[in-house]
This record gives sequence, structure tokens and C-alpha cells, in this order.
Amino acid sequence: MQALSRLYGAIPGVGPAIENGFYHDIALPSVASAKEGHSEEEKISLEDLPKIEKEMRKIIKENLPIKKKIMPIDEGIKFLKDKGYLYTAELAEDLKAEFARKSPLQETLAGQHENLPLPEAAARQAEISFFQQGEFINMCKGPHLKSTGEINPDAFRLAKIAGAYWKGDEKNKMLQRIYGVAFETKKELDEYLKMLEEAEKRDHRKLGKELDLFVFSDLVGKGLPLFTPKGSIIRQELERFIVDEETKRGYLRTYTPDIARVELYKKSGHWEHYKESMYPPMNVDGEDYVLRPMTCPHQFMIYNSRPRSYRDLPLRYAEIAHQYRKEQSGELTGLIRVMAFTLVDAHIVCRPDQVEQEFEQVVDLIQYGMKTLCITDYRYRFSKWDPSNKAKYIDNPEAWEATQNSMRKILEKMKLNYVEAEGEAAFYGPKLDIQLKNVNGKEDTAFTVQIDFALPERFEMVYTDQDGKEQRPMVIHRSSIGCLDRTMAFLIEHFAGVFPVWLSPAQVKIISVSEKHIEFCERLADEFKSNNIRVEVDANDETVGNKIRKARAEKIPYVLVIGDKEIGSGTLHINIRGQKEIVEMEKNEFIGKVKKEVEERK
Repeated sequence: MQALSRLYGAIPGVGPAIENGFYHDIALPSVASAKEGHSEEEKISLEDLPKIEKEMRKIIKENLPIKKKIMPIDEGIKFLKDKGYLYTAELAEDLKAEFARKSPLQETLAGQHENLPLPEAAARQAEISFFQQGEFINMCKGPHLKSTGEINPDAFRLAKIAGAYWKGDEKNKMLQRIYGVAFETKKELDEYLKMLEEAEKRDHRKLGKELDLFVFSDLVGKGLPLFTPKGSIIRQELERFIVDEETKRGYLRTYTPDIARVELYKKSGHWEHYKESMYPPMNVDGEDYVLRPMTCPHQFMIYNSRPRSYRDLPLRYAEIAHQYRKEQSGELTGLIRVMAFTLVDAHIVCRPDQVEQEFEQVVDLIQYGMKTLCITDYRYRFSKWDPSNKAKYIDNPEAWEATQNSMRKILEKMKLNYVEAEGEAAFYGPKLDIQLKNVNGKEDTAFTVQIDFALPERFEMVYTDQDGKEQRPMVIHRSSIGCLDRTMAFLIEHFAGVFPVWLSPAQVKIISVSEKHIEFCERLADEFKSNNIRVEVDANDETVGNKIRKARAEKIPYVLVIGDKEIGSGTLHINIRGQKEIVEMEKNEFIGKVKKEVEERK
């Protein structure tokens, strides 16, 4: 930040360390002071990054001591405002307000500040820390190195620039966010940059466009992917796989509407605890309707539509469900974070004595799905509630503790290696999240299993036990292969577009040597299609070499070149993806080979 201040007089926003490096939000003076409606006059570009890095190395060479200073919070706020650091000053004011709400000193200070409200009296006692290096000083929690000279000048790199709304609110000003990385050695930096180069090749947004799998349209809207015929084939195969597997495991299919009355979500608690992530309601004939963020309330209505006995349970309702959650535009990322998505959803209504077995069976299904999809790099996260966050979670501490203890016992019995994360639970209960990383190292939840103690009571769900008495069931929420959009993003990057045969949009490409061979190619393609093999014919007036190069770029598993020799002999000459040698094979043998790979999902 000191280099940006020297070069541009930049005004700092937030600048944290993150999982993969660091970033700093900034505004240039002309931008920060612009009135509403005025265009931004100046921005830092990628071409400026080498100049900024040069200034950073100069600061490292100066070996400036980094010193900590403490100020009373009011003095600190005035100091920041006087420097023109309006964003940091706003954060300091937020800290003061937070301290006023939570300070245990309020009662003690009441007699000392008789003319101030108790929260204000407590806030006056707060302090904030600053760190200074040379002429640059700003509010910061720390800690820091002892001096700028401890940084290796050859082991850092400014990576990219993005836009970021102040405090993540699109109603606020758009700042510039500069990302960077730093390591102890140049070797570590070089290895990281090489990894980024490979990640760029695998980026699902890049490959999705190159392989014609999905597109976005400004006219349709941000975060609303349009799947092409080729991308739709991958989705369709994923759906077929999981629907068939869930059916084998006793799941019952449902189809429920994408919208519902707001009253449904008031009853479920979504309107109270999840409203900020939901779309605004639409009024239809005097009733407010809203796009659904989740499927569970709809399936609960199916459960409640008739009396249930203990013999009926468990009931495993499954649905390929369209859902809608409002995201900040700056958080949208390809297929990983979208505004409308499709979840492989299910809700298991069961007796309390069935929860453990059903939970284990769900984890087994998820593990089977990951094995089939060749996903091996993942971790388990036990997501718990945050007792201090009353707005996010249903306020029932006893139920939370009991349910979390129950889940922990199940996880220990299953001998799963997991980490615990406070504040990551669903608003109605704890969950087990399966975390995957994308090619850029960012972790997202891919699949989840949740134990719900709250919604069965809210929806008055009951079953009759063996004594004829009404009892309350438990509910397990789960997504077996997750959100199809996000799962596709992971798979595109994981396979680098080189999908296994069963997922490949085109499994075979037939190339005609000349025009006279086209008819035979089309007859051969028809035979492949009759055996449920996805095939394309390239009959374009190009050289065979060009056609083969295009097929390889499309990452098609098998490429057949058909000329006089193949027509005359009945033998196929096959270019197998990833192999240099041409393989000869009889037609029926080849058909059997492809069908076997599809059946075995290879």
C-alpha cells in the first residue's frame, strides 16, 4: 500500500492476507472524491503493475522499521479523516459501534460518563492499532514483520486487478482490488506461477468457451449460464447417473414448482434467516410469490399430504431441483457461483433411531459419486452454528448442542477425517460439507449432508408410532453430487476438458478423406447411433490433417479416418485420444469397446 500511496496518492480500503496471497482495495484521489453520477477519471491498469513492483522493491531496500502505535478510537478516527482515508475511517467507526454493542465495560463506566449513553461511554474507552513504516501509516490489526527489509524482493508478484464494491455492497463505490502473492524464496514463487499457468489452461470458463459447453449473455443477465447442446449432454449424463443410482438406493422422485407463496418461506424460517439471499417477491393476484432458494419446504408439503406411520419411514424424497439465490455481482464466478442453479437435492424423513444409518448411507452415496467422477482431492468440514449470530440461526441452544454432538459421534464412528468450522451451519442445523478446490486454489462446498432438528417442528411433521402415538421425525437434507453447475465446473477443470468416454459430448468423430466417402461415413455413424454411441461426421472440404487437428482440439476420445482402404477392408483405423499409434479394429469390436467403457463409466 505504501508504494501505491507514493506513486498515485492512493486511498486505502481493506487489504487482508487471503488463502492464496493478499489483496488491497484502493481508490485514487480523483475517484474517491467523485460525486455520484460522475465517471471515474483514472484507474491503475495491468501495465502499471511492474512500476508498482519496482517501487515495492525500493521500499524493501530502504529496510524501514515497522512500528505499532495505539490510539484511542476517537483520536484514531479523526487522524484517519484528516489524512483523507475515508474508507479506513469508516471501518474504525464500525469498530466503535461494535464495541459499544458488545463491551462488558458498559455498566462499570456508567458512573464515569453520566452525560453519555452507556454504549457511547464504553466506546470512548476503545483503542485501535496503527502500523507505520517510513512516511506511511494506517490502521491495522497486525501482526507484521520487524522491517520491510525482511521481505525477499525476488519472491513476490502482483498478479491481477479486479473491481470490488466497498464492503461488498453494490450500492457503494466500486474500488480497484490489486491481488498479489509473496513467498520466502524465488523458487516457491516460480513454482506457484507455473501452477497458475496450468490453472489458466484448465479454467472452466476458458475451456467452456473453447469446447462450446456453455455461454453467458448480457441480455439474459449476469450469473445465468446457457448450456449449449454439448454442455447439456454432460449435464444429462450426470443426471442419468445419479437418478439411476438414487433409485437403486430407495429414493423416490418428486417434481415441485420453482416458485411458492412467501408464506411458505415464512413458515420454514427462510424469510427470517435467509431473506437477503432470496429474490424479491412478485405480486400475483394480491398474493406474494418468490423464486425458491431451496426445495425442502415443497417436499415437506408432500410428506404432510397424508398420514404417515413408523412403518413408512424412512421416506427419501429426491429431485433435480432448480433453485435461485441472489449473489452480489462481484461474487459471480463462471459456473461456480451463479444466480440460478440446479441442485441434486433430497430430503430423508426418518425416525430418530434411523438417523445414524441414513446419514452413513448418504455419505456412502456421496463417496461412490466422487469415485465415479474420479474426484480424489477433497476434505470433510463439520459445519457448526455460531451462538452469537442470532440473525442467521434458529435460537435453540439445547437443540443445537444435542444435534451437533449427535453428528460428531456419527462422524467419529465413521472414522472420517474432518475439520470443524463455526458459523458455517445451515440456519436449521449442523452439516457435513465436502470441500473441493478449483484450479485457482479457492475452496467451495461441493456436496453436503445436514441434520435438521427445526423444520419438522415448524411444519408440524408427524408419524404414528407402534403405540398409535404421534411422534416428530428427523430430516436429513443432502446433495449427492451437488449443484450440477458447480460440479460441471469442477469436472471441466479436473479433466482439463478431456472427459471420460461416458461424459464426452462426442465420443467418436468420423472423418471422410474425400467427398466420395461421405455416404459410407454417414451410414457408419447411423450404426453407431443405433448403439447409443454419440458420433459426429466431419465431411468438410478440408485436408484430413486439419480435420484430425480440430478433432484433437475438441478432445474427442476416438477419431476414425474413412477412405478407400477402410471401405474396402471393413477394418477401422482409430486415432485414440492421447496416443500416437493408430489402432486397427473390427467395427463390431470397436462398438463393443465403446459401449463397455460407457457402461462402466470410464
